Amino acid sequence: MAIEKQPADRKIHTRGIDITTYLSDYDAVIVEGRLTDNRYKSTYYLSGDMRPPGTVHEMVIRMRVAGPDLTIEDIDVAMDTVPRKECRETLNSLMPVKGMQIKAGFTEEVKARVGGPKGCTHLVALLLAMAPAAVQGAWAAMAQSPLVPGQYSDKALEILEDTCWLWRSEGPLMQDLRQKLSRFDEE
Repeated sequence: MAIEKQPADRKIHTRGIDITTYLSDYDAVIVEGRLTDNRYKSTYYLSGDMRPPGTVHEMVIRMRVAGPDLTIEDIDVAMDTVPRKECRETLNSLMPVKGMQIKAGFTEEVKARVGGPKGCTHLVALLLAMAPAAVQGAWAAMAQSPLVPGQYSDKALEILEDTCWLWRSEGPLMQDLRQKLSRFDEE
């Protein structure tokens, strides 16, 4: 059974997540994520009050991610559109992730620190979507010039290993990379 493409007039909700990485003024990048939820039909709150179609959430997270160890040095949140004014009480809910490294276990640690009633589910979803993009952006920034022997090789292996099928620890690409970096570090 295949799910067919649906007609536009049946659309009831969209969520857009847009993530951009910028060079910073030192060994860091600025990662900016935006989450936008739109509803295309009137809906009702549990209270029975009607909500007209339109933007439900417009939220932005900006974070400074430093160096090859991918440490979150700073984080800032903006909530331009939220369904209830009380939502803005979570503006500082992501502060506990400052100092964390984006590495294996990041998702579980974020959920433990700021998930559930400790924060905003939409901010957590955006932050978790931003983490792999931050890795891509940070490495794009560092790879603008050739690596110096020993500079990032251990971090490269640590960040890539077992993140997907391609980079599985016993796979041919990881084996090849280990050999190349080992020779590179010996030079």
